[in-house]
Amino acid sequence: MTATARKTPASRRSPKWRRRVLVAGGALVLVVAGVYVWQKRGADAGANDYRTATAERGDVRVGISATGTLGAISTVDVGSQISGLVTEVLADFNDTVSKGQIIARIDPSTFDAQIAQGNAAVQAAQASLATARAAAINAEADFRRKSELGERQLVATSDIDLARAARDQARAQVNSAQAQIAQQRASTRTSQLNLERTEIRSPVDGVVLTRTVEPGQTVAASLQAPVLFQIAEDLSKMEIVLAIDEADIGQVKTGQGVSFGVDAFPDRQFRGSVQQVRLSATNTNNVITYPVVVAVDNPDQILLPGMTANAEIEVSRRDDVLRVPNAALRYKPAEDDAAAAPTATRSSPAEELPRIAAALDLDANQQAAFDEALSNMRERAAARAPAAARPPAGGPPMMGPPRSGANAGNSGAMRQRMQERFTQQFAAFRETLPDEKKARWDGELGSLLAARRAPLYLLVAGKPKPITVRIGVSDGSWTEVSGDIAQGDQVIIGSGRPAR
Repeated sequence: MTATARKTPASRRSPKWRRRVLVAGGALVLVVAGVYVWQKRGADAGANDYRTATAERGDVRVGISATGTLGAISTVDVGSQISGLVTEVLADFNDTVSKGQIIARIDPSTFDAQIAQGNAAVQAAQASLATARAAAINAEADFRRKSELGERQLVATSDIDLARAARDQARAQVNSAQAQIAQQRASTRTSQLNLERTEIRSPVDGVVLTRTVEPGQTVAASLQAPVLFQIAEDLSKMEIVLAIDEADIGQVKTGQGVSFGVDAFPDRQFRGSVQQVRLSATNTNNVITYPVVVAVDNPDQILLPGMTANAEIEVSRRDDVLRVPNAALRYKPAEDDAAAAPTATRSSPAEELPRIAAALDLDANQQAAFDEALSNMRERAAARAPAAARPPAGGPPMMGPPRSGANAGNSGAMRQRMQERFTQQFAAFRETLPDEKKARWDGELGSLLAARRAPLYLLVAGKPKPITVRIGVSDGSWTEVSGDIAQGDQVIIGSGRPAR
């Protein structure tokens, strides 16, 4: 009885103890879960304050859009140099003609008559010439006889003078008759040329685009040659004349690629290249445009003259570069975020010089010369640091060149001074390079100093981190960037907070 009495209270207390332990454990789990959820919610709330995009690698193409009209490279207007009645038309629209082929005829009757008349006039002039020559022979003999008699003083001197004058007149008559023959022959030759012109011939190999004459029509060519046919010389090669605005013409260069489409083939893109940038500007309602000629290959001749081409000139292309959406460069933090965020450090072009030098594959002597020049530059920069301008408070500085006004001029002058300083300080290093590497160094250095810099905000641990990047080309949606940014970084493109 005693043992049984001891067991009974213990067995009754055991279930209560277990319940208490379970309740306490459950409460602890709930507390831990609540803390975790609260922390997670806070982190998510901080991240959801911003809209972000990923910095990625890709291609950036910069193009200029324009509209023009397709046309043949050479279009010839075929006219008539003579007037007359058109008797035959031997070519029609779209006919292929060869150089010298007869494509129309004009009634030759008038010119046949003129040639016959001219031939008769030539024969009459030849008869006159024969008469003049006979008279000249007689006058020459008479003068010779009288000259002999005069030497023996058998005739008067006046008779000799009269004989000499008659001889000279006879010779002049011969010359006049010969001139008349030449004149009549020339007139006949003119009529012969006009007779040949009654046959209208194609001046080139090509295709007839237009025909404006019909058989039986009278052609009048008194003041200017009327256009009877228009012939395109070669439709396998065509051209587009684009009107480019003066703000964009500085980017257009000969040889740049052009893509264009036409309404007749909406699902097909054609290619061409800039052949010529003409200097003849056109002023239309105070808008200045320049004509740009684009050469187009048309081997299958599906492109026709007169089609409207919607073209895009590719003025710049960067392949496999680090790029960010343009919205990231336009983003500006709110005032409270800007005050709490750290200030972006101002980058210097000198920081990217080692990268340029590494791409040149320098030897030991060239590398030593570069290191010495870079070290001297940094020492001079450190000496000038106390007097350097500090960035403005309230956010990272904008390091690209100002757009307009006096600041733009100051920025241009500053770049010029920096260019001169770099050229002077790296002159000894540059002399150690061969010509090819000198050109690469000059080009990279010029691009580096001309580049614009802009602030960018990365999202790091739910907080914005400002950096300054060098920006390159932009296609309107993406912009090439370089600097303290890597592929995969999250860039802030906007705020996710509700508007207040």
